[in-house]
Parts: sequence; C-alpha cells; structure tokens
Amino acid sequence: MPSAPSSPDGDDTAARSLAHWSEAGRTEMESFYAFAALDYTLLARVLDWDALLGDVLARRPNRAQPLRLLDVACGSGKFPAALLAADALTAVAAAGVQYDLLDPSAFSIAEAAAVLRPPLSAAARYETTLEDLDPGAGPWDVVWATHALYALPPDHLDAAAERFVAAIAPGGCGFMAQGAYAGHYLAVYRAFLDGVRGGAGTPYLSGEDVAAALARAAEPRGLTCSTHHLRYEHRVPVAAEALLEGYLQRCLFDDALGLAGLREAPVLGDYLAGCRDDGAAAYRFPQDVVCFALTPAGAAPAWSAPQTRPT
Repeated sequence: MPSAPSSPDGDDTAARSLAHWSEAGRTEMESFYAFAALDYTLLARVLDWDALLGDVLARRPNRAQPLRLLDVACGSGKFPAALLAADALTAVAAAGVQYDLLDPSAFSIAEAAAVLRPPLSAAARYETTLEDLDPGAGPWDVVWATHALYALPPDHLDAAAERFVAAIAPGGCGFMAQGAYAGHYLAVYRAFLDGVRGGAGTPYLSGEDVAAALARAAEPRGLTCSTHHLRYEHRVPVAAEALLEGYLQRCLFDDALGLAGLREAPVLGDYLAGCRDDGAAAYRFPQDVVCFALTPAGAAPAWSAPQTRPT
C-alpha cells in the first residue's frame, strides 16, 4: 500500500485536502499523477498559449519587462511543467515571466517552484488561500488556476472569484480549469461522501459553479468570458493495484480505506464497478473539465477542438 498521511478526523474537505499536500503523501501523489498528468498535458493544448500571452504582452506599455503571473493553488506545478514541455511559451521568451506562487501548502509551493525554468522564473510566494490574498498584492498580467478549487468551501466561492478577477491587471487575462459536475473527480467524491461518510461532508466545487461565479465577478469589469469543455478519460489498469489505490485515495483525499475497502464500500463500490472495462482490464474514469478564460473585450481566445480521447 502506498504510504500516505492519515486523513484528519471529521468531514472538512479543505482540511483533508491540505493534509495530503505534504511529503508524507508523496507516494500517493505520484500514483495519482501517473494518470492525472494527462489533465495538464491537454490543458497545455487547449489554447494557443503563445498567441494569448503574446497579446497580453503587446497590450503592455513596456513590452520588454517580464510578465507578472500568479498561479493560484499551484499544487505541484504540473501545469507550468506541461507548458514548458509543449514549448508553448516562445512569445514571452525574450521578456520572461515573473511567476508568483499561491497555495496554502508550503510543500506545494516548493514543489511548483522546483519545476520552473526560463522563461518562467520563480518570484513571490504566498502561503495563503485565494480569498485571503492581500488585496494590495498584484495586479498580475496573467492569473490562472488549474484543477485548483475543488476543496474551496462553497460559501467562500464568491469572495474567491472576486479576488481572482480583481487580481487581473488592465489588459491582462485569467484562465481557470475545474472538473465539471458530471466528470469523474466530482462523481467519485459524491459517491465517497454518500457511501463512506453517510452523506456528511462538503462536495467538491464544480466547474459550472466556479465559471458562474467568475462570470458574475468579471461582468462589472468589462471582461469577455469564454468557456470550453475538455472531455477525455483516465485509464487505470486493474492489475496496477498499488497505483489504482493511490490514484483513488488522492481523488478522495482520504487514505482510511485501501483498495479492497474502496471497491466494497456502498455507493462508491458501485460507481467504481461501473467504471471498469472488463474487456480492456482497466478502469475508465471519464473526465469533463470546464475551461474558463477572462480576456479584455474583443480578445476572446481561440479554443482547440473538444477532446474526447487522449492523444
């Protein structure tokens, strides 16, 4: 069984999430990213990032100065790593990017900072939540958050959306990606809360809820709001039991049950059985991700074609 932190008592989704962003949870995290790294590979292709960031740079008075960028709930830096691997940042190579990191976990900030390389340069570090970010910090030319706000308490969402939008400098842009209500991340967590925790606990925030809150916050500022769904699946071999266990525990931010217990749990076990493809000897976990861009009026981004299968 992969080593993982014991989950905190109670049903506080945010507290359990934070507990798993730690060195003790590294094996579980690596099992998860054996499959979930695909999330960020596809996000690196969902937009023409060179065009988007190049346009932001062109709207600035001094194009030679580095862009300022804030990565909200930066996690382990999989998104910037995917952009670098895809060579998607050539438009800002000359000016460079001062890459600020925000996360309530010091472990996550250190992990994300370690993957940065030119044109991305680690700059300020904010060990806090988005809604608690100092109003005097920023603004930034680019603000993004990818698979970042699942554990945000629903009553904090509007404040977080307001802070996200307020952090975008004039002429800048924002981007967010969050799992949709029907996608695996939210569906498996609902099944976990219903079947393992007796319905107690706060469900993950959906991409639809986050997009609606951002649209409400963006409208008074004259920003163009554009959404796109990215659909694909994670395929996890049935035989790779250690990886499967770690992957699922990370999806749930809970390691109290091993793989056998997860498969046998009420509601959750039925959900997992429904995801199993016996012919391929694999679990197929369908992902549906809401991508949301905020840009100046008339500068809406061009999305890639919707993805239905990983490439």
